[in-house]
Formats: sequence, C-alpha cells, structure tokens
Amino acid sequence: MAYLFTSESVSEGHPDKVADQISDALIDNFLAFDAESKVACETLVTTGQVILAGEVKSNTYLDVQQIAREVIRKIGYTKSEYMFEANSCGILSAIHEQSADINQGVDRASKEEQGAGDQGMMFGYATNETENYMPLALDISHALLIELANLRRENNEIKYLRPDAKSQVTLEYSDDNKPQRIDAIVISTQHDDFDEEATMLAKIKSDLVSILIPRIKAKYPQYAHFFNDNITYHINPTGKFVIGGP
Repeated sequence: MAYLFTSESVSEGHPDKVADQISDALIDNFLAFDAESKVACETLVTTGQVILAGEVKSNTYLDVQQIAREVIRKIGYTKSEYMFEANSCGILSAIHEQSADINQGVDRASKEEQGAGDQGMMFGYATNETENYMPLALDISHALLIELANLRRENNEIKYLRPDAKSQVTLEYSDDNKPQRIDAIVISTQHDDFDEEATMLAKIKSDLVSILIPRIKAKYPQYAHFFNDNITYHINPTGKFVIGGP
C-alpha cells in the first residue's frame, strides 16, 4: 500500500541550531590551537542572552565571547530589532576546567589506551535515495532552508527574510517503497513586519513558490521530477512570524 513519509529541518537561525553552531565553533577552535584539548560544552540562547557552560581542559586560551559573537553575526542576527543581535547580546561564560577526577579516567600516556569521559550509543542507517545517503525527504528539507538562507543573504529577490525558519517535506511512496512525488511542503520563515497580515502571508507564499521552488529544482536537478502541480504548500501556516530565533 502506498504511504506518506515526512522529514523536518530547521535553519541556521533556529535557536537549536544557533546553540549547536556556537558549541561547534568553540570545539573547533580549541582543537585547532591544541589538538589534545578535552572539551564538553553546551550553549543556551534566549532573548538577548547567550550562556556558555561546560568543562574544558586545554593548553590554549580562547576569547569564547568573541567566537560566539562571530557565529551569531555570520548567521545573520545583526539588527537590534531581532531582539537577539551579535554585538549587543549578553554572553556569560561558565566554562571551567575539567574535573581532575574525571580526567584521570581519560588521559593516558599511551594513545592506544586513551579513554573517554562518557559513553554513548547511537544508531542510524544509510539509504541510496540520495547521493549523500540521507533520506530523500530530509535532504530536500535541508535544501529548501539552505537556498532560503542564500536568498536572505542576497537580499535581492526577497528582501524581508529573517534568519529563523523551519521546513517539512512529505513524500508519497509506492507499494515497493520507492519515492514517487512530493505530497506537501511546509515552510515557516521569520520575516520583517508588514502593515497587513493577509497581504504579508499572500506575498510570502507567492514568493516562496515562484522564486524558492524553481531555484531548488534548478540547483538540485536530481530532485526536480518529484515536484509537481499538486503539491500542497503550507507557508507560514500559523500566521505572522516576526519575532523568532532565540
């Protein structure tokens, strides 16, 4: 029996992704300047505030606040009206040195005997639906938000976009588990304020369907045949989305 399968993606300006990118940047920088660094850090973001926490053992010193601000700036939070802005947001660092008791279970004189501070298990799978072995619905969801961010940075064809966004793609599969067509696309994108909500929603939907979707089909020709005239589009289905991000 045919069935539907849905995957979701969030943009670089979504608070979860903002936090992930700051944590990733801290780890990258610690390892770049001291390959022996032991880093366990978390980031919390909220309105006008970033909190960096965790344990680090490293022989290098980093300006963690500046690294966080550079990440936020690159994402696109550069205006005070967003209520979260790279230059003005507060950044509290609660990063401290790793516990010596934990470290003794990690560091070994021989690399072959190196331990880990924590243990974890993950599972997943690869699929030949895409060249990068990711599920097709997820890959298209990612592509939508990557291209939406490109449109925002170009500030040319669409001028009102803000950094936070989410996408969701639903595919129809055949009885033999082969993807046939895109059944529905959801995109919620943060935007500048408009005078009239109905006009705003109509324009956003028109722009995304007539500008974003053709760019996706052109840039990802391997997915073009899944697009069709019967796709149900849910664009900002809950209404206005001016205040978003952290």
